[in-house]
Amino acid sequence: MRRWHLLALVVLLVATAVSLIGYKTRVLGYPLSPATEVESWVVEARLAFEPGSGPVKAEMAIPLAPVGHVLVDENFVSRGYGIQTESRDDNRLALWSIRRASGPQTLYYRATVARQEGVRKPQGVPALERAPEYGDLEGAAVEAILDEVRGKSADIATFSSLLVRLLASPAADGNVELLLPKPASPEARTRTAIQVLAGARIPARMVQGIRLGSGASNLQPEPWLEVNNGDRWIPINPADGSHGYPKDFLIWWHGDEPLFSVEHARQPRLQFSVTRSLEPALDMVTRQAELAHSPVMAYSLTTLPVHVQNVYRALLLIPIGILLIVFLRNVVGVRTFGTFMPVLISLAFRETDLASGVMLFSMIVVLGLAVRFYLEHLKLLLVPRLAVVVIVVIMLMLLVSLLGYRLNFDVGLSVALFPMVIMAMTIERISIVWEEHGPADAIKQAIGSLVVAIACYLAMYHPQVEHFVFVFPEVLLIVLAITLLLGRYTGYRLSELLRFRAFGEVARR
Repeated sequence: MRRWHLLALVVLLVATAVSLIGYKTRVLGYPLSPATEVESWVVEARLAFEPGSGPVKAEMAIPLAPVGHVLVDENFVSRGYGIQTESRDDNRLALWSIRRASGPQTLYYRATVARQEGVRKPQGVPALERAPEYGDLEGAAVEAILDEVRGKSADIATFSSLLVRLLASPAADGNVELLLPKPASPEARTRTAIQVLAGARIPARMVQGIRLGSGASNLQPEPWLEVNNGDRWIPINPADGSHGYPKDFLIWWHGDEPLFSVEHARQPRLQFSVTRSLEPALDMVTRQAELAHSPVMAYSLTTLPVHVQNVYRALLLIPIGILLIVFLRNVVGVRTFGTFMPVLISLAFRETDLASGVMLFSMIVVLGLAVRFYLEHLKLLLVPRLAVVVIVVIMLMLLVSLLGYRLNFDVGLSVALFPMVIMAMTIERISIVWEEHGPADAIKQAIGSLVVAIACYLAMYHPQVEHFVFVFPEVLLIVLAITLLLGRYTGYRLSELLRFRAFGEVARR
């Protein structure tokens, strides 16, 4: 196969992996670190009322793709009620219904939202409505205000801001006092601004939202003004005319209609409560991607059952250890027992911990090796001899556990989970090398296997590596590409440079 074919395959694998990882981090927001947490808020709307005679129907506005935030989760709590949702223009409604109800009734809507930075989708420009028909006195006041603001503004945004400031000014003139009701609440000023802007043929609407605080209760929606400049809706603070929404402002409803209505009920009242919390970013992104029906999410490991996820958390780390072994054997020149035996030993270390695993591994291998050499005098066949070694290893593990328990040595108890087959095969390989190449070579390979197993353990079970490989399994394509490149490596190993350094000294002379 030509070299360019291999390079093209490597580039394709790396480009695919980097593209998928970039999409998941930049678009879907997958965290790069396992410790990343996301600030979220649980907003609870509580609609309470006293039912009258007849079937009860309740409507309540609920968020629909609020700007600057993402709706992560939502729940409806209403015992015995039928519940459905429907979209109406730019809004969404929750509809509860029940044929008979008795006693005080309470309906709950709970939404979990998180802040999301992004570009708002373009919205259509509404058709310009006809100018409203004002009364003589009212029309003259509107014209006077529009003339005053028009002369000081440059565009629709500045025009609207100046108008809002004029309406919010404590020293308002006679024209403003004529239009504003008394007392002039923020909602009344917003309605008046919309009415005056209609006289200038500028589309405007009211937006009602909730302030996201921490532990806030009995919150009431705040009105906000939006004007359309022919390109987009511009939010304007009705208190001071500034542009944009605050970061803690959650848009709940577009329009000046009431947030709720209840048929055949008395004393309806709506209250909001907000609680702030920190959640793992991975959990938040998973729920967010599920709601967004992302095609990438359909093939995510997080959609599998938990016990299957745990299996893949271990399996996906094996290629990392294998890549390390390929590098240490082919480039560095470390000699080990078997090809991938150190990876299996590092998996065994996971059952205990690194220090305890190394100590128990060394202890059992030394004892088992002594028994193995004794078995050599019995002249057993291969399979029975391996079976005897496995049985002896299990008996040694049992002995270590009992001694550890009697001596209050906790490490000895963890040996019960140490894979016995791996231990038996390691003992058998050491004994074979000992007989064929001598004790020095066997000890050298045993130390090499242990060092590589420790390196594999440190590389595979680092929390950052575990998180990255599980969340971004595409990284295995990069591991595959590097392994392919190492497969064509034909240069000297680092150990050979030391081994043949005498030739270099002769050449230099």
